[in-house]
Amino acid sequence: MTEIPTETLVTVFGGSGFVGRHLVRALAREGYRVRNAVRRPDLAGHLQPMGRVGQIHSVQANLRYPTSVEEAVRGADVAINLVGILYERGKQRFETVQAQGAATVAQAAAAAGVRLIHVSALGANADSPALYARTKAAGEQAVLDAAPDATIFRPSIVFGPEDDFFNRFGSMARMMPVLPLVGGGETKFQPVFVGDVAQAIVKAVGGQTRGGTIYELGGPQVRSFKELMEYVLAVTERRRLLVPLPFGLARLQAFFLQFMPTPLLTPDQVELLRTDNIVSDAAMTEGRTLAALGIEPAAMEAIVPSYLWRFRKTGQFRAQGA
Repeated sequence: MTEIPTETLVTVFGGSGFVGRHLVRALAREGYRVRNAVRRPDLAGHLQPMGRVGQIHSVQANLRYPTSVEEAVRGADVAINLVGILYERGKQRFETVQAQGAATVAQAAAAAGVRLIHVSALGANADSPALYARTKAAGEQAVLDAAPDATIFRPSIVFGPEDDFFNRFGSMARMMPVLPLVGGGETKFQPVFVGDVAQAIVKAVGGQTRGGTIYELGGPQVRSFKELMEYVLAVTERRRLLVPLPFGLARLQAFFLQFMPTPLLTPDQVELLRTDNIVSDAAMTEGRTLAALGIEPAAMEAIVPSYLWRFRKTGQFRAQGA
């Protein structure tokens, strides 16, 4: 029997983050009740207007404390884990958040009889030189061990108005005369729109995905890191030098850059750039992609200029030709 959205309670771990806010909005539009599980509920008030009165509410939960996670999934029909970090700070470590944290959510969901959806990342690999990718893979394995019927999504670089990729390089292009191309800029990516990722997760909530399956989410275009930097410069109307930076030298620079409040680059991210970040042939053949879910992915050109214009010299204002 198909679940009625208004009778379905979805717990979203990490709902106040970049992907989370788009997912919460998409779930609310479909009529689901949303329980947003975050470390600081007092900072998640921006989610409330996305739904009807009482449709979205936030609760306190920290993946490092299993009891709080158990409370967050209690009474829910579906649990979604979006929690991840791009760099380590304080108690927020890759192993703690992406491996142990994923295991904690999966075990709590399994114990409560709650269906689980886990969001990982393309490039998750137990043999990767990057700790980020290894802990993502460990998290996936922990999820499948505790909840064999869970659905796992692996998105490539996710873009959208609040993204940490195009916005970061747009900002760098505004301030720096040179943009480095780590490893020569040959690493390939398949940027995917955050709205498409959210829609894929909504379909999983509605039971339209296969349990125990890993879906790989990528956009319609495969681009090298160099091509993406050229695109950022074209959209922001900036002329900057693109200088190849060997991996060894990039690691050396990243060692110092990682200590910035918001690191421009870390040694672990340099290791990630050694491997392409694109949807595999196996995923396409086996129907584990956006297309297989009936979603036509949005192109960068249709979305990115709508928010990167703010990095142009005159913002949205420009002289009009006669």
